[in-house]
Amino acid sequence: MVTPTGRTVVLAVVASATAFFWSAGLAAALLVAVLVAFAVDASCVRRPPALTVRWPVELVRGAPSPFAVTVQPHPGTTVVVRQPQTAELRVEPAEDAGSLEGELVALTRGVHEPSGPVTRSTGPLGLAAWIHHHPAPPPTTGHADLPGARRIAAAVREGTFRDPGLRRGPLGLGTDFESIRDYTPDDDIRRVNWLAGERTGRPMVNTYREDTERDLWCLVDTGRLLASPVGDRTRLDVALDALTAVAAVAQVVGDRIGAVVFDDKVRRVIRPRRADAAALCRSLDDLQPRIVDSDYDAAFQQIATVKRSLVVVFTDVLDGAAAAPLLSAMPVLTRRHVVVVAGVLDPDLVEAVTEVPKTPTDLLRAGAAGDLLDERDDVGERLRRAGAIVVDQPAERLAGACVAAYLRLKATSRL
Repeated sequence: MVTPTGRTVVLAVVASATAFFWSAGLAAALLVAVLVAFAVDASCVRRPPALTVRWPVELVRGAPSPFAVTVQPHPGTTVVVRQPQTAELRVEPAEDAGSLEGELVALTRGVHEPSGPVTRSTGPLGLAAWIHHHPAPPPTTGHADLPGARRIAAAVREGTFRDPGLRRGPLGLGTDFESIRDYTPDDDIRRVNWLAGERTGRPMVNTYREDTERDLWCLVDTGRLLASPVGDRTRLDVALDALTAVAAVAQVVGDRIGAVVFDDKVRRVIRPRRADAAALCRSLDDLQPRIVDSDYDAAFQQIATVKRSLVVVFTDVLDGAAAAPLLSAMPVLTRRHVVVVAGVLDPDLVEAVTEVPKTPTDLLRAGAAGDLLDERDDVGERLRRAGAIVVDQPAERLAGACVAAYLRLKATSRL
């Protein structure tokens, strides 16, 4: 699509104005000259410029990734390039002169179709601009936080992952003797082999065979409670980031992991297998919350009779009424399995009760937030009495807390 520039409009107005000061013939001649110059200028930008697009096809939801649109303009022309945003993909900056370099952020998980770049080429005379629409880049897939999960798994593998409730290192969690190695500052003093140290002249510790090949089930609630936002993401996004971290650690320690996805009915069942965190992450990328009440009993029945496993239920409890179905269904799991219930602590509620109220409205808000937190604590206590372990942490700490609970259970031979 060709359009006149501001310069063309000004020249046309000046040419028309000469009719009032000189002759109409002169004005007509000037207008024709402007139109001819416009046509010549437009012919220089009629063909679209060549583009080279560097576009990421794999993104971590919420994490920026660089992209670039490099333009090769025709001689004498100038180009402005714009990369349109979509509801799922944020582009910053979205427009620039010449070539465009910026950051792309996937706002949600799943496969996203980007829009094609748009260029506005201006001719050498600055009279005509031609807007060209170019082919769209390849689809982009937004994933859960797999890099963060791998960092946690690497810390577990290297023995640097720390959990205040776990006094000994995270690996070597079994009780079968395996080998003797040099002592490191992170080792449990109770594992020091004094005889070996006396013989070698340096501190030595015993290591033990890992407790592996256990089954781990992750039950993912995609109902209405997981649809509420936490910052720039939903509670379901936070839950899937935590699940990915648990899967990455299970891969390190040699356990099998499966998943059950449910809302008002069971949507997906993935049987336990040797953990591949990346594959599991990709298989769940398309999950989105649905505004329905979740059927915990139907989901729990899926694994009620399988062999004893660790079960991590990723859900949320808003209040006692919302948690009633979860509480009533919990015995289905706890009579056979070790159960962890993981939820996201609402930062707005915590902020409301910790900040000093400045207005009467703030005081009322703090009172309401305190009541909700008290009710949430009561639900957590009832879940513990039912036999579950409750992990209730802010979004940024949930993944680490779930991994810590998993390792603690392995260390105490609860699985």
